[in-house]
Amino acid sequence: MGNRAGSIQLQEDEIREIQEETGFSHNQIVRLYSRFTSLDKENNGSLSREDFLRIPELAINPLGDRIVHAFFNEGTDDSVNFRQFLRVLGRFRPLKAAQEKNKLNTREEKLKFAFKMYDLDGDDKISRDELLAVLHMMVGANISEEQLGSIADRTITEADKDGDQHISFEEFVSAMERVDVEQKMSIRFLH
Repeated sequence: MGNRAGSIQLQEDEIREIQEETGFSHNQIVRLYSRFTSLDKENNGSLSREDFLRIPELAINPLGDRIVHAFFNEGTDDSVNFRQFLRVLGRFRPLKAAQEKNKLNTREEKLKFAFKMYDLDGDDKISRDELLAVLHMMVGANISEEQLGSIADRTITEADKDGDQHISFEEFVSAMERVDVEQKMSIRFLH
C-alpha cells in the first residue's frame, strides 16, 4: 500500500487478504482505497484524526468524535493505516449469510462497537454520566437537562440487572435484544 504521490497501488495478494479479513469485494476495496488516499493529506499511507474530521459526514454527525475515536482503537493513538480503516468499516457491512467467513460484521461485533460509543472511559461499563454525556452529544440542547437525566436513569434501571448502577456489555446485549442492530448499523458500501 502506498501513497498517491508514488502512485503505488494495492497488490492483488493484499486485496485478497483484505477480502478474507473484511468481506469487502475487490471493487469495494479498490474504491475505498481511492477514498482513503484522497483523505491522506500527508501522503504517508495513514490517516490522522484531523484527516477524519475533514469527512463531511463525520463533521455533521453528533457522534463524529466518538466514531473517529473507534478508528483509533484499531490503530495507534495518532494514525490509522488502510487495513485498520477497513477493519472498522467492515463492522458496518450488511450481513449476508452466504458470505460470512469473516467475523467483523456479526451482530456481536456491531454491538461491541456500539457499546464502545457509550463507554467513554474504556472501563467496559457504561455509567449514568457516560450515558448522559452521549445523550448530550446526540440531542444537544433540544431536550432539557431534567429530561436527559430521566432518560439516563430509566435506561440504567432497565438495563442494569446486577444492581451495580452500570451497564456491562452483557447487560447492553440483553437490552438490545429486540433491536435490529444488523439493519441499524449497516452502511451500503460502494458497489
